Order: sequence, then C-alpha cells, then structure tokens
Amino acid sequence: MKQRIYDSRAQQVVDLEPREAGRIGLYVCGPTVQSAPHIGHLRSALVYDQMRRWFTASGHDVTLIRNVTDIDDKILDHARAAQQTGSSEQWWALAYRVEREFTAAYDAIGVLPPTYEPRATANVAEMVALIERLVERGHAYAATDGSGSVYFDTASWPEYGTLTRQSRDQMEDAADSANAGGKRNPQDFALWKAHREHEPVSASWESPWGRGRPGWHIECSAMATRYLGEEFDIHGGGLDLRFPHHENELAQSQAAGHPFARHWIHNGLVNTGGQKMSKSLGNSLFAADLLSAARPIVLRYFLGSAHYRSVLEFSEHSLVEAEAAFSRIEGFLERAEKYGESESARHQMMEFDTGASGGLLPARFEALEHLGRPAEFDAAMYDDFAIPQALAVLHGAVRAGNAAIDADDAVEVRVREAEVVAMLDVLGLDPRAQSWEAAAGGSAADDAAAAALDALVQQLSDERAEARKNKDFALSDAIRDRLLVVGIALEDTPNGTRWSLS
Repeated sequence: MKQRIYDSRAQQVVDLEPREAGRIGLYVCGPTVQSAPHIGHLRSALVYDQMRRWFTASGHDVTLIRNVTDIDDKILDHARAAQQTGSSEQWWALAYRVEREFTAAYDAIGVLPPTYEPRATANVAEMVALIERLVERGHAYAATDGSGSVYFDTASWPEYGTLTRQSRDQMEDAADSANAGGKRNPQDFALWKAHREHEPVSASWESPWGRGRPGWHIECSAMATRYLGEEFDIHGGGLDLRFPHHENELAQSQAAGHPFARHWIHNGLVNTGGQKMSKSLGNSLFAADLLSAARPIVLRYFLGSAHYRSVLEFSEHSLVEAEAAFSRIEGFLERAEKYGESESARHQMMEFDTGASGGLLPARFEALEHLGRPAEFDAAMYDDFAIPQALAVLHGAVRAGNAAIDADDAVEVRVREAEVVAMLDVLGLDPRAQSWEAAAGGSAADDAAAAALDALVQQLSDERAEARKNKDFALSDAIRDRLLVVGIALEDTPNGTRWSLS
C-alpha cells in the first residue's frame, strides 16, 4: 500500500514518495528550552514518534532529526529575570537544565531518542554561512541603521507566503526585538541579531556583521540541511509553528537554492476546558504533573489516541478514561497468558503440534501460520496515520480474544494475542516490553507484595469455589463481597475465576 499523508503546503492528502526508496529523512522542530515541558510538547513529540515507529515497521530506514533551540530571546529573558531575584544560574545552564527535563519527560512516555538531536549553539557557523549565501544572492541585507543585524528581504522572494497561502500585505509584522528600526519592510525577519549591551557576551558569536546571535528561523534551516541534506522528505512540527516559523524556514531555504522539505506535516494543538492551552491563560498542563497523575504508559495512550491533525481535548476525566481503556488491553494480555497455561489450552496446542509434525495441519490451525498485525490496522496507518481507526482494530482484537478465552478456543486466543501484541509494538504500548517494565521501577518489595496479594486472593477464591461446589451460596457471596469492599473484583469464566482491582 502507498503511504498517504496530509501535506500542509499542498493542503491535501498525498502519496509520500521518499527521495530514496526505503529511506525517510524527517526533521521535527524540537523545544525552545526556556521553561518546563507541558502537555503540548509531549503530544507533538509523541506524534512524530508514532510516525517514526510506523515507518520503521513498514520497512523504512528512518533518520529523525529533532533540534533543541538553546539560544533565544526568551531563554535570555528568563535567565535575567531569575538573576534579578538572586539566582546565579547562567542562561546556558538554564537551557541545559530545561533540556534535561524535556528529555526525561520524553523518555518517560516512551518517545524513542532521535537519530540525532543538534543544539542551535553548536551550529552557529552553519547559520552564518547560510546567511552569507542569502546576502550574496540578494535575499538578505544588513540593517539600514548600522546596528549589525541582518534581515531576510521578503520582497525579494515572490514565493514568500506559499506555505500558509498568504500574501505579504495580509501578514502580521515580524516580531523581531533586535533593532526592528533597521528593517526595510515590516514583514522582513531577523536572520542575525546584533549583540545588545544588556545581554551576556557569552550569548553572542563573531560574524561578518559583528558580534551577535542567530535568529530563530535560520537555526532550523541550517540544522535540517546539515544533517538531512539540501532536500529531504518531511518537515514536522506543531500547528502553531506554520506561521511565521515554518513559512520563514521555507522561504530562506529555497531562496538559498535548497529544495528543502518535500512534505510538511503539522500536528494539532491541545485544548483544556474548551480553551486552547497557553501560558497567558494560565491553563498549561506541565509534564511533571501529568506524569504524577497517571501511569506513563497510560499517558502515552491518551496523548496518542486522537488523530495527529485534530485538537486533543483534555479534561479532568481524560486520564481516568484512558486508564480504563488501556486496562482492558492489559487485562486481556494477562488473561491470555494465564489461559495459555491451562490444561485445555495446552491440549489444543498439542493437537496443533501433532498435526503439524504429521503433515496434517487442520484447517482451523491455519491462522497460526500467519500471525501478525491485522490488515485493517495497517490500512489505517497507511491512511495518514489514522490512529483512532487503528485503535478501534486493536480493541476489536481484544474483545475477540476475550470471547475466545470464554469459549475455550486456544487457537483463536493465540491469534488474537499475537495481533494485539504486534499492534501495541507499533504504537509503543506493549506493557510487557522491557522499556516499560524498567520504567515501572518496581522494587523487590513491590514484587513480593504483589505475589502475596495474588496468593491471598487465590486462596479466598479457592474457598469460594469450594463453597459453591457445596451449594453454600451464602459463604460464596460473603467471600466475594469481602473482596469487593477492599477493591478486588472476581469474575467467573468457563476457565475459572479471575480477579482484578476494581
């Protein structure tokens, strides 16, 4: 099947045609490390992690570059404000501390590390070279007031505005804080910002125009080109980056003579209480708070449950609902594992082994020869990463698997369990994967407590079964009710009684 994606520049779903067959180069705008990560940062990182995992699962060699903006007006402003209240933390130390917070949050929800994660401060030479190229080609100029800043000349590039389908006279003025008076046009944006007296010298570099630092937009153009080449497959980022950041990236890169990204992808934003999340509204949901409110794997499930282009709605019930939905998946896997150890299941699979060894494979066992992801799941992922539809296939397999356990059909259980595990692997949600087991961080004492609880409940369950056998239903119901009071629910199935925390 062809991979289909929504190209933000074309504003339609198109076939993805990689530059090189079997390989995909993906650049994602990473965080500006000015303050702690919030739910929007996690959602965006997870979206591209899902895409990367799917590309890999569908047979591609993926190079994912996700940058870190570690020099920026806001980073300097935050460091200066903290120092005015007595902090001794320098801007570069603040940036590194916050970067580590982002990395920890990404790791917690199972976002794989990018192939490479360049920092803006380590690529200033490449940015200066790109600015020089733009000046030479007549698309950039030194500030008219002699300040030492350099601006991109939007009037020199007729295609400026093609990403967001805007004309220059419709656009907002560029919000540049560095000597905006030296610009020819209000829409021109800074490529190089001259050093200012109130800023630390350590936040500036030498250049042909004097000491200064790069503008935000030039950073990504230089880093994407350095690590993926002058033309690559996909550029991704949050919907809020389309303008001006990505519009400016596209303009300056192509004005420099680089084809740049073949496709542009943008993930939707997050709403809280019906409002777009923003710091100005005071409704930011920080990663640390979310990770303390839910298991990381459940948070990953929630953040990745909506279509990547849609708005993700967060409410006080969101994580509770996600916990319930994911627990159904975990519950099936636990049931399937226990059922597989039952005498009936072992006997049925022994039939399969005997039939296979004798060359007389029964028709009902043929499905075991083709274990893997359902075709409907793959079709959803090929269709612009339709995660809600893919999750519907996943939950359908869970329901079918539970029904197979109840019907004592070992073959169907094996097939459905394999399907569920294969789909969870693509989504990064297999709770039995080593990465999640390590993240759970259970101690030996925790394991011992869990084993003791299981043994205690099993003993009471056996006593209840004996009471039922003796038709002592009063005692049977009393045992069940005692367990329910402390949050343990019993469920009677054709293959015995199982328990869960209610």
